[in-house]
Amino acid sequence: MRTLKKNSALLSLNTATLGHRSPLEKVVDAAARKGFGSIVPWRRDLEGRSVEMLARHIRDAGLNVNALCRSTYFPQPTPELRKDALEDNKRALETAAILGADCYVLVVGSLTGGSKDLAGARQQVKDGVSELLDTAEKLGVPLALEPLHPMTAGDRSCLNTLGQALNWCDELDPDNRGCLGVAVDVYHLWWDEGLERDIARAGMNNRILGYHVSDWLVPTLDLVTDRGMMGDGVIDLPGIRRWVEQAGYQGSVEVEIFSSENWWQRDEEQVLETCIDRITRLC
Repeated sequence: MRTLKKNSALLSLNTATLGHRSPLEKVVDAAARKGFGSIVPWRRDLEGRSVEMLARHIRDAGLNVNALCRSTYFPQPTPELRKDALEDNKRALETAAILGADCYVLVVGSLTGGSKDLAGARQQVKDGVSELLDTAEKLGVPLALEPLHPMTAGDRSCLNTLGQALNWCDELDPDNRGCLGVAVDVYHLWWDEGLERDIARAGMNNRILGYHVSDWLVPTLDLVTDRGMMGDGVIDLPGIRRWVEQAGYQGSVEVEIFSSENWWQRDEEQVLETCIDRITRLC
């Protein structure tokens, strides 16, 4: 496997790891200082700000933007709201292009308004992604489908396995135009007995656009905001990275930790130092 120690080009910080407490400029400067080579901002980090100025600040700090998080949910209770969501995602793609982001992460959404029609929600997602493909290709910002753990199937994501995401890629982008792929997040996928096979399949089609690390705590106190720091849980992080790199992935290792009662309460400098240490020693 690639050596991560002192290799900033391979280390990426998702800004959610710090809990969105500080302005993006401060996070960018701290990340660069600690040894990260890339950053993944969330759209909330950009609200009311000049995207052009922020993009310049990121470049001046020597960082790459390896993704923009995240999409507006595609399933909506009315056709008008579905259209609004699609237009919002198109605007986000334009923002991602200004930032020079390597991809736009799609967390797709699921059931709405008391619906139990999971198949219908999935069709709405596929219809919406299909509508975005031309814009993504035109702007040069690929769409990264991110499957989430099945615990989220009722609200946050009706896309729940890597194999399912790859099936959608094949269905929506059969010619593999380079504008649709997947993000492999260990927190959401570590449990899947077909993961090694599906990572290899993704690599064969050059579909892996991102690789996210954290850890699964036992017990987990909150299924969304109690992710563990790498090494504090039960995920075989080196094993999964080995599969991803054997599949041909050469991008960054992105730390993405939602931890409202632990890491989001700690000093940001300490969090960044711990992330660097854990990524380089344990991932």
